[in-house]
Amino acid sequence: MQKRQSKHKGKSALAEKLCPVCQRAFSWRKKWQRDWQNVIYCSKRCAKNKITKEPKPCE
Repeated sequence: MQKRQSKHKGKSALAEKLCPVCQRAFSWRKKWQRDWQNVIYCSKRCAKNKITKEPKPCE
C-alpha cells in the first residue's frame, strides 16, 4: 500500500513578502489568492500608515 502525499506542505512553503512599513515578513493568505501580485502591506494598519515617496513641500 502506498502512502498518499498531501497537497499541504506546511506554512514554510507559502510565498512571503516584506512589508515596506513595518519591515515584517508576511505570508500568502487564501483571501489574497486572486490578488497576491498587488498585495503590498501586511495589514490595513500598515496600508493606512504607508510611507509616501514624495516629500511634502515646506511652506
